[in-house]
Amino acid sequence: METGEARITMNTAEEPMESNCPRCGRLMLPDARFCAQCGQDTRASIPAARLDEYEEVSDRSRLVALLLCVLLGYLGVHRFYVGKIGSGILWLFTGGLFGVGYLIDTVLIATGTFRDDEGLRVWLWDEPLR
Repeated sequence: METGEARITMNTAEEPMESNCPRCGRLMLPDARFCAQCGQDTRASIPAARLDEYEEVSDRSRLVALLLCVLLGYLGVHRFYVGKIGSGILWLFTGGLFGVGYLIDTVLIATGTFRDDEGLRVWLWDEPLR
């Protein structure tokens, strides 16, 4: 090698540059410990049969639902967002069930146990890629 030449080396290992989450399929870096989409520990050994046992989740954003609930929860806007029109109207006319329902919904959404109109958990912080 002559002076002034830069030596370029490439990683020729068979390790992929990117990988997919075994739970939700989101594209991740190979050294990622947890999936940013669903929170799955990527280094845990999961039997293939167990992957099918995971619960289907809503395509609604948990972040949007939480922000709507915190800012306009007493009007039921978060319930309209997830498709619960009937209870959204009830929240609208009663001020979030007199503030009690508003507080309960805020906790449920923050913990990921709030469900949409189809009974699916509003779990993902951002909307899934289509």
